[in-house]
Amino acid sequence: MALKCGIVGLPNVGKSTLFNCLSNAQALAANYPFATIEPNIGVVNVPDERLTKLTELVTPQRVVPTTVEIVDIAGLVAGASKGEGLGNQFLGNIRDTDAIVHVVRCFEDDNVVHVSGTVDAVRDKEIIDTELQLKDLDSIDKKLQKYQRQIKTNDKDAIRGTEVLEALKAHIEQGKSARTAQIDEKDRVYIDDMNLLTAKPVLYVCNVNDSDVVSGNQHTQALINAIKDENAEVLFICAQMEAEIAQLDTYEERLEFLQEMGLTEPSISKLIKACYKMLNLITYFTAGVKEVRAGQYTGRQSTTSSRCNSHRFRKRFYPPK
Repeated sequence: MALKCGIVGLPNVGKSTLFNCLSNAQALAANYPFATIEPNIGVVNVPDERLTKLTELVTPQRVVPTTVEIVDIAGLVAGASKGEGLGNQFLGNIRDTDAIVHVVRCFEDDNVVHVSGTVDAVRDKEIIDTELQLKDLDSIDKKLQKYQRQIKTNDKDAIRGTEVLEALKAHIEQGKSARTAQIDEKDRVYIDDMNLLTAKPVLYVCNVNDSDVVSGNQHTQALINAIKDENAEVLFICAQMEAEIAQLDTYEERLEFLQEMGLTEPSISKLIKACYKMLNLITYFTAGVKEVRAGQYTGRQSTTSSRCNSHRFRKRFYPPK
């Protein structure tokens, strides 16, 4: 099963525009809340200069890049954990993903409505965090109830599981996400099966105006300060500008556009690479006249595919950049 990154955020922050840039799909991108209801799914090729170089050396009949699956999830609102705004459905879509791309509006534009009326990146991030945390607390409480019944039989696993979950619950009740909790590796068995929303790795994408795509602005700086203890990466992207770049016909036109903006590559390429890294994926390359392929396996796996092991060309493994 393909690993998935889910794009989340408040309604109308640029999620679907960003998804369209990523996948070349045509998700509805409209200037009103809940333009997306059912999740859109796209399979995205991962840009890799090493694959390009290998292709130049071998000149194969076909080239197969590695991919990441991206899911565009409808905007969440305050109260989503209690079902507001179809929240239960949307939170279920997030649960099905392996990592989160959290899009935060960091641009001012009176022509684009904001569900809260004003732009405040930290407040918006905290709204999403709170809803995910509340849903996780609900999951933890349900499992604690199960353990409490087992404790009556002096079940040692239930006793230890209760201790671990109560500590995690206290951590989340402080407004912190599960991914930042200090949990011993041997104790993860008590939480991994819950697939907690806030335990998933997260990448923050600041959707900015084109003038702020290089250096950011006061909104992006406030967000960076707010997440300094999360060990999360932050990217600046102007989703509208990326959409315009994607519409240019030639590589030369795109390169000229990027140079005018002070960029060396599309921000979308950086985002795809960041997603790939966040999913803990490792690339292997195989090369022959018929095919040059960039395959993948997760860092958690101990062996590679039989295809790679049997290939007559020497395999080389690389961590994602």
